[in-house]
Amino acid sequence: MSEPAKPVYLVDTAADPVVVRVEGRACFQNSAGLRDFFATMLAHDQRSFVLHLGQCTGMDSTFLGVLAGAALELRRLVPAGSFVVRGAGPRNLELLQNLGLHRLLTVEAGDSPAGNCSPLGSTAGKDELANARLALEAHQNLVACDAANRARFEDVLTFLQKRVEKG
Repeated sequence: MSEPAKPVYLVDTAADPVVVRVEGRACFQNSAGLRDFFATMLAHDQRSFVLHLGQCTGMDSTFLGVLAGAALELRRLVPAGSFVVRGAGPRNLELLQNLGLHRLLTVEAGDSPAGNCSPLGSTAGKDELANARLALEAHQNLVACDAANRARFEDVLTFLQKRVEKG
């Protein structure tokens, strides 16, 4: 049995909207680069994104919190930006809905071709404290997205807050 391909984010910054395509599992270990990418794009006045999940095999709460953070930032802009998710399979759609992200993002059924995408740079080598900060911020974004998420992630938030405070 062959080993699954390493997860990767592919991006097309020349497209309007900016395209992000997830291939493989979107998770804690590979979310820092995506968060940094969104921050860079917002700093360069990009206001419109489309995320293709047709090849995404799963998502964890840190990744979903990174998406929530980007969507919240886009909503704060005047005029507000847009964030469309396409091609989420049944399980990924369920995750988006259960955590309330469907209220921040426009979810579309189709997964059209994603254009001329190139791999987003790797973020390997982040230290444990930086990873804890990322996960804490992501989970706080999920609570900002839907207050019901506080109860879901209370233990995670407490653990991460203590880890960050410890330094």
